[in-house]
Amino acid sequence: MNSRLCVATLITIGFSLGACVFGQNAQNNKRLQQLLKQFPAADTNEDGKLTWKEALAYRNKMGKAPDNAKSSAGNRNRGGVPQTFKVDAGWELERFPDEAICYMSASEIKAAFAKAVSGKGPAVVSYPPPADGAMRIVGVGHSFMAPGYKTMPRIVKGAGMDQPLYTHIGGGITGSARYKWEQENGIFDFKGKPYPKLLSSIANAKWEAMMFGPYFQDQAKYFSCWIDFCLKYNPEMKFYISDAWPQLSQLKEKPTSEAFFTEAVMDQLSGERKTMHAVVMDPLRNSYPEKVFVLPTSDAMVLAAKHFLRGELPGVEGIHRVIGRKERSLWRDQLGHLGPGFDRLEGYVFYATLYGKSPELIEDKIDFGGNPEFPSADLDRVFRKIAWQAVANNPYSGVTDKNQNGVNDSLETESASKKQ
Repeated sequence: MNSRLCVATLITIGFSLGACVFGQNAQNNKRLQQLLKQFPAADTNEDGKLTWKEALAYRNKMGKAPDNAKSSAGNRNRGGVPQTFKVDAGWELERFPDEAICYMSASEIKAAFAKAVSGKGPAVVSYPPPADGAMRIVGVGHSFMAPGYKTMPRIVKGAGMDQPLYTHIGGGITGSARYKWEQENGIFDFKGKPYPKLLSSIANAKWEAMMFGPYFQDQAKYFSCWIDFCLKYNPEMKFYISDAWPQLSQLKEKPTSEAFFTEAVMDQLSGERKTMHAVVMDPLRNSYPEKVFVLPTSDAMVLAAKHFLRGELPGVEGIHRVIGRKERSLWRDQLGHLGPGFDRLEGYVFYATLYGKSPELIEDKIDFGGNPEFPSADLDRVFRKIAWQAVANNPYSGVTDKNQNGVNDSLETESASKKQ
C-alpha cells in the first residue's frame, strides 16, 4: 500500500486526536485494534499494542514530504497548492523559540509591529465597544475564507450593525493558521522577520471572536497557540474554524460527467470532510469547552449541491465548472474555489454562526454590489435558508433552533433571564 493511500485510510477510518489526549473508551480501543492489523508498522515500540500517539505519529510520518522538500513549497496537487509539506521540527517542542513575539509584553509587541510597518499603517487596530450588538472579530485565512470575509460585513450591515473585522490573510498555505503564527512571531522560516499584525492588536485591544480557515495537514496545536494568546488578553473570546467543503482531490479520479454527483456521493464526500476536520476540532473542543465552534460551510455547500440536483437553485447551471464547463457552477476550479454568487452563501453561514440568527430574518436590502441580476432575489432567499439549516443542524456550531423561529435558543434563554 503506498503512503498516500495509507494516509487516506488512516484518516477516513475515523480516528480522532481527542482520544489521544482525553482517554480511550471501548470504541476507541476497537479502532486501535483495527488500525494495528492494517498498519503494523505504526506500532513503533513493537509491544503489540497501538496507542493513539503512535497512530497519529505514523499518519504524520506517512503524509510528510521528503526531507529535501521546503516547508513553504511542498508537493503541489493539480490545483497548484501544497497538500503535503515539511513542518519545522520546532512545532514538536514544548515551547517556541525565546524570540517569539508571543512571549513579549503588550507594549513590546506593539513596538515590534510599529517597527515592521515603519509608519505605513497603525501599530494597533481597535474599535470602541459596539452599541449595535456587533462582535469585534480578528481572523486569518486563505482564498476559501476570503469570499465570506468580503460578504459578511455587508450582511451584518443589512442586519443593522457595523462589523469590526481585522484580518491577516494570504493565498493557499500562506493563509493557514500555522503559517500566520510563524510569520507573526518571527520564528522558524521567519526568524528575525516578525510581522505581528494581529498579535499587536489582540494584545492591545478588545475582541470578541477570532476566525480561521482550515488547511492540509492541520493539527490542533496550530490553532491552540492562537487561542491561548487571545485568551490571555481577551478571556471572553470565542473561536470559529471553517470546515471548508468537499474537493475533487478526495476522488480517485476526475469524473467525466456531472452525472457522477448524486446526493449519495455528496453525502460521502461530506462525511470524509467531517472526519478529517474532527482531527482538529475534537481536541480543541475538549481543551476549550464552549469556546471553539465550527463554521459549517461544508454542510452549506453540500446542501446547495443537493438543491441544485433537485432543480432548486434558480440561475445556477452546474455543480463543478471543471467537469460541466458551466460558468455559474457551485465550484469553479480544480482546487474548489467558490463559483459566482456563492460568496453570499459563505457570508450567510459566517453571520448565522457568529450572531445566532437566520439571515432570513434580515429585512433591509443587502448591498452586495456586482451583477444585480445574479444571484437573483429567489436564489438569495435559498442561500439564506440553506445557511441557517446548515448552522442550526450542525452540533458544533453552537447554534440550535428547536422552535424554528430563526434565533439561537441560547440567545432567547439569555433574553428571558434578563427580563426576569
